[in-house]
Amino acid sequence: MLPIAAGPEDRPSETSLIVGVAASTAERVHLARLLGGADALLLVSNADQARAFFELAGTAPRIVTAHEPPQIKAVPEPIAELRLDVERRVVRWKDREQPLTRLEHDFLHCLVAEPGQVWTYERLHHEVWGNEHLGHGSHIHSVVKRLRQKLTNLGAAVTIHAVRGVGFHLLPA
Repeated sequence: MLPIAAGPEDRPSETSLIVGVAASTAERVHLARLLGGADALLLVSNADQARAFFELAGTAPRIVTAHEPPQIKAVPEPIAELRLDVERRVVRWKDREQPLTRLEHDFLHCLVAEPGQVWTYERLHHEVWGNEHLGHGSHIHSVVKRLRQKLTNLGAAVTIHAVRGVGFHLLPA
């Protein structure tokens, strides 16, 4: 999910168009929430759609790619209700709790510590496993799958969302 700003470089007084590229509908909805205050916003599912738009419009965009994944500024209420007991290594939602493995706990701790923040595969790997991300990521996806199931078992109104090619973040379900 990469926001791309496009607009005339030499005429800063004109409105800039922000183009958000995200593969899934959920990611495009998330981008719409993040970038909703923009003067002009176009959300597409892939770069080819963005190129087609500019070809039809007859313009050549100035492209600036985001260096950091977008962040949610305010903590959505359901995320604030999720509790992580670091001493007992359990996650709590209202009056229910689920035990966590060390990897599940450390992974969820990252996401809860910065709600809405997109954690890259590399950053998660460094924080949870203590070494560099080597590329395939199946172990990360295994932890995410187990955590999603535990959050579902709790009836939590939050889940772990994947940002394709970037990483994960915790959002309201």
